[in-house]
This record gives sequence, structure tokens and C-alpha cells, in this order.
Amino acid sequence: MLTSQFVLGAAEAAHEGINGGDIVFQLVMFLILLALLKKFAWGPLMGIMKQREEHIAGEINAAEQARQETSKLLAEQRDLLKQARTEAQELIENAKKQGDVQREEIIAAARAESERVKESAKREIEQQKEQAVATIREQVASLSVLIASKVIEKELTAADQEKLINEYIQEAGEGR
Repeated sequence: MLTSQFVLGAAEAAHEGINGGDIVFQLVMFLILLALLKKFAWGPLMGIMKQREEHIAGEINAAEQARQETSKLLAEQRDLLKQARTEAQELIENAKKQGDVQREEIIAAARAESERVKESAKREIEQQKEQAVATIREQVASLSVLIASKVIEKELTAADQEKLINEYIQEAGEGR
């Protein structure tokens, strides 16, 4: 029974009013708890959060720098590609020009060779012609001498002379 009276007494005391000692004790304990939390929990927690924030800011800066470098490298690569294309186009143009020049040189050389062969053939034909004329002259001279010797040996009539000339012309034609 005593316990039940004690419980009833505590309940009555709780209803009687505000207990100032308990409030002060709880307030002091709450402030101590806050100070302990600030020192041991909140401080390290905020330090970790600060480190995390600095780490993330560093990562963002590094990513931004990497993006800028990538953009710069991309621009350089584009410039190099454009330059390479320009150089390739120039090489192609130079090759075409050189090909045209070589073609013209080959055509000119072929024409010169053709003219040289043509002139050589003309000279050879001229030489052959001169040799033929010289040979004919020799034959005519020998025929003339032969005819003259035959004419001297005998006197011929006009018909005999014509016959003799035709025979010698025929002999000269067979001699060729």
C-alpha cells in the first residue's frame, strides 16, 4: 500500500504545479548535451561536410578545366584537319599541274622525235633519189657510149637507129 500511496503522491505532485528544479535541471542537461553534440558530433560532422564540399568543388573545377582543355584540343584537331585537307588539296593540284606539264613535255618530245624521223626519212629519200639519178646517169652515159660505138661501126638508117635505141632502153630496163 505504501507504494500505491507513493505513486498517488507523485501523481498529485505532478498535477499540483510546475516544478522549477526539474525545469532548470533539464535545461542545464539540454545545454550540456548541445555543447557535447557541438563539440563531438556537430563539429566533426560539419568538418566532414566542409571537406566534402571542397572535394566536390575541386572535382567540378577539374571537370571544367578538363572540358576547356578538351574544347581547346578539339579546336586544335579541327584546325589540323582543315590544314591537312588544304595541304592534301594543294598536293592534288600540284600533282595535276605536274602531270599536265609532263604530258605536254611528252607530247612535245614525241612531236620532236616525229619531226626528226620525218626529216631523217626525207634525207634518206633524197639520198636514194640522188643515188638513183647518179646510177641512171651512169647507165645513160654507158648506153650513150655503147650506142655511139655501134653507130660508128655501121651506118644506120633512121629505122635501124630507132630499133637500136629501143633495144638498148629495153636492156637498160632489164638491168635494173
